[in-house]
Amino acid sequence: MKLDADAILKLSLAAAALMAGAGIGGYYGLYLPLHTQSVEAQAAARQADADKAQDKAAHDAAVAEAKRKVAAQTGYDDCVNMAGLAYRNRWNASCRAMRQSDIEAYQDCRDNWFSSDAKCQRKHPVRPAMDCDLPADVAAAYADDLDKAKAQCLGTLQGAAPQQSVPAPQPSL
Repeated sequence: MKLDADAILKLSLAAAALMAGAGIGGYYGLYLPLHTQSVEAQAAARQADADKAQDKAAHDAAVAEAKRKVAAQTGYDDCVNMAGLAYRNRWNASCRAMRQSDIEAYQDCRDNWFSSDAKCQRKHPVRPAMDCDLPADVAAAYADDLDKAKAQCLGTLQGAAPQQSVPAPQPSL
């Protein structure tokens, strides 16, 4: 019986060694490579997701920057248009004031008994109410104000200066 027990023990040890070797071989030969591939695939997927998120963030930042530039350009265009409008309104207000003065001078001339209509028209011509010729100093002052307003708009576009209001139209002679 001793012999049978010794053979059984040897066979059990051999089977145990074979099973341990199969387990170690299965671990290193099958499980570990598959697990490494799975971990690498997960890492690659995470990296791809991170790259997509980074690309999306860069795209969103570029879109936001483009929108900001368009808004700034639109603001600049609006500012320049408002400055031009204020310039034209001031110019035409001065024309209207000069026209009113011309009409009053013409009427005073017509009220004179010794003046004819033709003489009054020659002596006191009535200027147009819009787009008239202004005195050089007034026209230069209006042009300077327009240039200042445009420079202010440009400063606002560049973020260098806060936008201030455009001067209100004031008729002057």
